[in-house]
Amino acid sequence: MLPKDGTAVLVSGPLPFPPLLPVPTHCCGAQWSPAPILPALFRGDEHHECCNVMVKQQNPGNITHLLHLSRHCLELWHSESRACACLRERLFRLLQSGQHSLLEGLKTLLLSVSREDVTRDVLITFSPTTGPSRLNTTEKGETGKIHLPREIFRSLSSQTVSVVVTVLDIQQLGMFKEVNQTAQVLDNTVVGITVGESSISGLQDPVKLTFAHRQLPHGVTLQCVFWDPSKGQAGGWSSSGCETQPGDKGTVCSCDHLTFFTLLLNPALDSSTAKALIAVATAGCGVAMAFAIFTIAFCIFIRCRFRFEETVHINLGLHINLVGSLFLLNLVFLLNSGLSGRSHPRTCRVLGGLTHYCLLCCFTWTALEGCQLYLLFVKVLGIYIHHYLAKLCLIGWGFPVLVVGVAGVIGSYGEYSIQNMEHQVIAHLCWITSEHLLVHYITNCGYFGLIFLFNMAVFGVVTQKSCSLRNTGAVQGHRKPWKVTLVAAGLFCLLGATWALAFLTYGISSAAVLYIFTILNSLQGIFIFIWLVVLYYPKTKETTGSLSYITRHDKTTTASQD
Repeated sequence: MLPKDGTAVLVSGPLPFPPLLPVPTHCCGAQWSPAPILPALFRGDEHHECCNVMVKQQNPGNITHLLHLSRHCLELWHSESRACACLRERLFRLLQSGQHSLLEGLKTLLLSVSREDVTRDVLITFSPTTGPSRLNTTEKGETGKIHLPREIFRSLSSQTVSVVVTVLDIQQLGMFKEVNQTAQVLDNTVVGITVGESSISGLQDPVKLTFAHRQLPHGVTLQCVFWDPSKGQAGGWSSSGCETQPGDKGTVCSCDHLTFFTLLLNPALDSSTAKALIAVATAGCGVAMAFAIFTIAFCIFIRCRFRFEETVHINLGLHINLVGSLFLLNLVFLLNSGLSGRSHPRTCRVLGGLTHYCLLCCFTWTALEGCQLYLLFVKVLGIYIHHYLAKLCLIGWGFPVLVVGVAGVIGSYGEYSIQNMEHQVIAHLCWITSEHLLVHYITNCGYFGLIFLFNMAVFGVVTQKSCSLRNTGAVQGHRKPWKVTLVAAGLFCLLGATWALAFLTYGISSAAVLYIFTILNSLQGIFIFIWLVVLYYPKTKETTGSLSYITRHDKTTTASQD
């Protein structure tokens, strides 16, 4: 009980807060040793209300009452008020005192460690069901492990220090509720570690926690975090000072301070995000198909008008095939999203193979566009291939048949389910099954990765070549900057750069990238259409700026030099 005049008493017990934050000296009527905390009740604040409870300096409360508030009052974990911050601090201090191990959802290990007896690191094992216990050997087990370096104990002034390890079930206790949290806490388990009576941070040899867990759903990212009361409105999870590393029996968290730790499961997709992305992709597919038709019609018109220009004829033929593959991919995706989950398994396998085929056709024609640019701007002399466009069509439409055929023979296609962290299915797709993800990584990720690297190299060569020709006066005339920008952006899309965003859709920020990836790929047909219009129409007025003119002039220049 605190004196009525508000004078402070010392409260022993370590602090769960990270370093380098503002330090008020009084909270809830108690004086703290230097350590960062949230602003709470200061001297002169006799009382305030939180969760319909009058918070007073003279009433520190008990853990049973505080846990009842934690379970039934969201205001305690969402409010920025001093009273609620004070109650949260009281709850942390009571938990770290280590004297309430019989409460449901809370298991505590109390150790008294002598500095002289610490000749090696301290090992502790823990699990959500049995709680923490001392581990004297390095024997392997299926439970989690805590590795406390002996540096911690040697740096303390006291000869004997107390070590308190708490394992909390936050679902039962109703604690650590971050506002708008989308990630899930592994097994709803938080581990608190306290050594001595002061805050410990900046460890050269970090404390290591190994969280044991089963195989997680595909697309889930693991992240080691600790509870930071200064984050957000009323605290939140932070990863500062912690590293996440895969281990033999789970995930290893290496942190340079002691506090409350856990392992967050960040899903690449949740149910609402998946539905929103499907809606955006469906609308985008409809728009892309319409502009694909416009683009093909425009290319046919230009080919007829300039049918005697062989370079333009071949270039436009390539564009028609690329846009045609995009049209088929969008059409098949609409069929896939509409029929998957309700179709016969055999139909789903065929639809999955067809979707894979159209995607590979897009990638292949993107590679052929890069090859054509390479031939135009680098190998400008002595190139003639009989039935050149027909042979390109054989490659562009024929090579994916071989890949899909082999994948189909080994049974790669079927229903692919997108799951959340509770293993609940949130979307169905006829695609490469989860058992054959290696096929996806090789034929899609690996194949496109090689194409992307080649096309970006070609793009760099083309850009350098065009700039050098303009600087030397090989190309006359002036093109407006916005047209030059549009031509460059269209060429970038033509070479499949928007597909490269798929490599960024892994990790905790993948949802935002998925939206960008979906929107940009839906608009790829529009970008190509605008690019063709700017590049070829009206071609008679801008002949000196066309690719065919640059190529012809480059051939003449090279021939004269030889």
